[in-house]
Amino acid sequence: MSDDVHSDQLLAEVAALPALPGVYRYFDAQGALLYVGKARNLKKRVSSYFQKSHGGTRTGHMVGKIARLETTVVRSEAEALLLENNLIKTLNPRYNILFRDDKSYPYLKITGMPGRAAAASDPAGQRYPRMAYYRGAVDKRHRYFGPYPNAWAVKETIQLLQKVFRLRVCEDTVFANRTRPCLLYQIKRCSGPCVDLISPEAYAVDVAQADAMLRGETQELLQTMERRMMAHSERLEFEQAAEVRNQITALSRVLHQQAIETASDKDADILAVQVQGGRACVNLAMVRGGRHLGDRAYFPVHVEDASALAVEVAGLEGEGEDAAAAPGSVEARVLEAFIAQHYIESPVPPSLITSEPVGAELLAALSQQSGQKVSAVHAPREQRRVWLEMAQQNAAIQLTRLLAEEGSQQARTRALAQALDLVDLDGSERLDELRIECFDISHTAGEATQASCVVFQNHRMQSGEYRRYNIEGITGGDDYAAMRQVLTRRYGRIAQAVREAGGAAPQGVRMPDLVLVDGGRGQVSMAREVFTELGLPLSLIVGVEKGEGRKVGLEELVFADGREKVYLGKDSAALMLVAQIRDEAHRFAITGMRARRAKVRVGGSSLEEIPGVGPKKRARLLQRFGGVRGVAAASVDDLTTVDGISHDLAEEIYRALR
Repeated sequence: MSDDVHSDQLLAEVAALPALPGVYRYFDAQGALLYVGKARNLKKRVSSYFQKSHGGTRTGHMVGKIARLETTVVRSEAEALLLENNLIKTLNPRYNILFRDDKSYPYLKITGMPGRAAAASDPAGQRYPRMAYYRGAVDKRHRYFGPYPNAWAVKETIQLLQKVFRLRVCEDTVFANRTRPCLLYQIKRCSGPCVDLISPEAYAVDVAQADAMLRGETQELLQTMERRMMAHSERLEFEQAAEVRNQITALSRVLHQQAIETASDKDADILAVQVQGGRACVNLAMVRGGRHLGDRAYFPVHVEDASALAVEVAGLEGEGEDAAAAPGSVEARVLEAFIAQHYIESPVPPSLITSEPVGAELLAALSQQSGQKVSAVHAPREQRRVWLEMAQQNAAIQLTRLLAEEGSQQARTRALAQALDLVDLDGSERLDELRIECFDISHTAGEATQASCVVFQNHRMQSGEYRRYNIEGITGGDDYAAMRQVLTRRYGRIAQAVREAGGAAPQGVRMPDLVLVDGGRGQVSMAREVFTELGLPLSLIVGVEKGEGRKVGLEELVFADGREKVYLGKDSAALMLVAQIRDEAHRFAITGMRARRAKVRVGGSSLEEIPGVGPKKRARLLQRFGGVRGVAAASVDDLTTVDGISHDLAEEIYRALR
């Protein structure tokens, strides 16, 4: 590759690299990140990219774009691997396999310190720990079990524990103000600690037993309970013995119904990967405390480019060691990318059961990060084999579903592009880039007017680019004025940037290929006025006019540039896509409007104005006290019982709401 393609400064930086482990990052001329890689020898690895011609391969295509290089030296190859995947997950490089997962995992929380005996001076809520569904950062003051793959798995486990151990689930504020037991006590799902129907000591025993069950110590737990029952019987405490007997019966029934496994893995993750049609799926199933809790599917992006690049890079001159260590198949590369990126933020169990072999280097890095030995088995036997086969089947099903959905969406995109003559359909890449933005207005009798903008690109809705606009300074209920305001705010800056650039869109500025507005001629006329004032092309604007009787499938498309209205037909794939985007804009506008209206009516903005109270803390406060009025009525001590609320912050909230 040569001096004609890359600057002397870049080649000098490559020549000066140290022969140490580290991470390298390649950027193009616009500053976009192309690739993140690790190396046990930075000088040897990075130099290999620039010392030969790669022809028309993906490596050659990428190397030809490199304009800038950044490196970070670390102490070991394990550290390099962890840093590499941290950067991949956060920076989204074009040529790396990337897994995105914005959702945190839920936990089952039991309040109170593990092993700490309740003191008589403790508040009643602390003497009787509660079970709760929890999502967020863990706190050492409480016990957490999980993570669980989904909310359903947590709630099912809570119901299971209620049946056997009857632990409370009510909030501390509710618990402290009960004068008689609730319905859960009546149906034998709670032991009634709120009205002292069970002693703190007896309740602590139930908590310890629930703790043991969640850790998978089921056989030991049953033996302990049997010994307690016999001890009560020998002391002629027949009522207590009967209670323990009933618990044993309930626990045995639950264990049978829930298929508690007897395999040696109390905590394990099962990972199966399937690759087909340029897409991949990793199915993660979780076993916690010996119970199979369910699974979740993950779909990486950049699979084709990244996998092809990995094959080519592994064969570069002078990289014999790395080539030998590199995973052999696309499936193995996808699986290792998932493991490395997923367990950066999620706790890793001691045992991984995988459909592909996992490199010793990656396991060593996970062990170093987690502080416990992590092992992986890719050819399991007995029960673990059953788990893996189940995960493989689920991965295949999920990937088939994804490919079918994507095929359908691509067909809809193509049909709409053909119907409206939007793009040159000879190039599928151009069709992938087709961008549609859709606007809707929502309010209740003019109150809390809000506009939504949703974005469709790459054959799917891009929820990360959705925007809501609070509409101010208009007559309540004037949808035309609201549409004028949102379109001006959305495209005014873009139009200004285009004018300043002499008519051509500058780097990083792009108008959509289609602007949909939910409405007929009136809304389209307003959009035409805005675009005329801004100097933007009217051909972009299309209104979605409801048909006769407002029936779905009878919509017509109205154009701002004078074209005749178009009826696509209720079976049209193009109309299905338009309706999908329009309905998403409507949903997004309504949810935002309702939240804003509720905030106005109950004074929720007063909480937002308190420094240090963000969305999560605000939600916990409102949930705990039932609304802003409840928060305002709470004492400082009550406020500190909410997770994340320190004593200083509680005092600040107390003062602000009074």
